[in-house]
Amino acid sequence: MTGAVDALRRRYGGHVPGLLGAERSYAVLVPLLETPPGPALLFETRAAGLRQGGEVCFPGGRMEPGERPEDCALRETEEELSIPRGEVELLGPSDFICNQRGFLLRPVVGVVSPLGLARMRPSPAEVAEAFTVPLDFFRRTAPVLARYELTPTLPEDFPYEAAGIPRDYAWSRGSVEVPAWRYEGHVIWGMTARIVRDMIRDL
Repeated sequence: MTGAVDALRRRYGGHVPGLLGAERSYAVLVPLLETPPGPALLFETRAAGLRQGGEVCFPGGRMEPGERPEDCALRETEEELSIPRGEVELLGPSDFICNQRGFLLRPVVGVVSPLGLARMRPSPAEVAEAFTVPLDFFRRTAPVLARYELTPTLPEDFPYEAAGIPRDYAWSRGSVEVPAWRYEGHVIWGMTARIVRDMIRDL
């Protein structure tokens, strides 16, 4: 018993709580630009050879062990767009997204300086295109909303009787709302659009 308690003491001593069951975490930078007409958001389109190629996203990627979301977001932005981390003023983290596939997405909002934008060189291996959208567009334009259902499906050998529950037990169901905006031939949708919608909520 002592060995088990010691192992738990080591595990929980100084433990930083996360989301139970989350297998991995990702971080993205939500890059703001200060332009003469007003603030704008900088987006990427994924290179064709990547998983989910052609989709619109923010720069980011998987967090390394012990890495903070802010450091991951800046590192990935530098790798993907060549924007030096010193040219990004971090404003802070926004609410994270828990994806049903078992990962966390940690957005970090930051302002890219004019010099940082001038030094931007998208990596062809990762980025097909970089483009901007005025923040005011999202404030003035309602997204198209879609919704899909999350339906639980259990195996036949689940121990209903031993657990004391009937086979027609009312398992909790869920749904995911998917917003989408069209802008000059681009579609900003999914988790990226959810981050944008959260950002403009109180503007």
